[in-house]
Amino acid sequence: MKQALKFFFEQLNVVGQCRKYNLPLRQCPQFLFLVMGNVNIVAMMTAYLIGIRYNNDPDRVMLVVIVLSTMIFVISFVIVRSFEQLAEANRLKTEFVNIVSHQIRSPLTNLKWIVEILTSGVLGKPESKQTEYFKILKENLERMQKLVSELLTVSRIESAKIVLKKENFSLQNMAGDLIKEFEPISKSSNVMIEADFSVATPPVNGDPFQILQVLENLIYNAIRYIGFAGEEIARGKNPGRVAVKIYDKGNFVFCEVSDNGIGIPKEDQKYIFQKFFRADNVRRYQTGGSGLGLYIAKNIIDSSGGKIGFSSRQGQGTTFWFKLPAANNNKNAKLKNQNVK
Repeated sequence: MKQALKFFFEQLNVVGQCRKYNLPLRQCPQFLFLVMGNVNIVAMMTAYLIGIRYNNDPDRVMLVVIVLSTMIFVISFVIVRSFEQLAEANRLKTEFVNIVSHQIRSPLTNLKWIVEILTSGVLGKPESKQTEYFKILKENLERMQKLVSELLTVSRIESAKIVLKKENFSLQNMAGDLIKEFEPISKSSNVMIEADFSVATPPVNGDPFQILQVLENLIYNAIRYIGFAGEEIARGKNPGRVAVKIYDKGNFVFCEVSDNGIGIPKEDQKYIFQKFFRADNVRRYQTGGSGLGLYIAKNIIDSSGGKIGFSSRQGQGTTFWFKLPAANNNKNAKLKNQNVK
């Protein structure tokens, strides 16, 4: 009896239940049940008033109203219970991904450290064939570490546990340093990266580490997928081009990353920021990728007080863009240390 009462009062604690499932109030099953209960009460009173007007037997009217309200209540309970089970499954899934990702990260770090020792020559210079195998192993470890890192980020986003440590920094300086880091990869892929920083822009307000992830993901995707645009690029006759443009407009600083790659099919464009989604023309090439990068990027930019979007035509290229509040914007003071939601 005591446990039943405890469960009943827990269900009445709508705010506590919503926090348990990490859901906003309007999406919480308990809040939905509360709203439907109030709707049921109003429907009962309305039905009774209408019934008593057209029927002189109040007992019969009351019986009909009670039967109808009971049916509505049962249906509401079944629907809300189903939503609650889905919310609980989603919560458990997020916790599982978080725990497993943490458990996998440590062994991967240890394996990477061992590979680096073996390839450094400290324990003897490896043979050429061994060096080749070590290189393959190291590349796959890096891919696994990136996937684990993305899964952890998604888990934190969904549980609202990522805190953006905001400060003022230069987006142009960040992009310039990142372009230099990508030069070896771009040259080996026959891709030219152009920077358009012709006009100096004010600093932006955001979390430098998180924004770096966004910019890195956009440039890396442009370079990686541009090679599939056609045989001319692959043969070196017509090199791929990636253009990074940064400019300010109003109270925001804009960043555009354009390429002349394969583009995104029109029918896939509405799904591009969803978790684990990869366009059909990309999957045909069997390239590595989790489909989490753009989902993470959108959440980071949205939570930074900015906006992200793109324009694309299949076979002609894609332009991804995002905007962040300029540091001189007074609204930034309200955004500091805001949790991702």
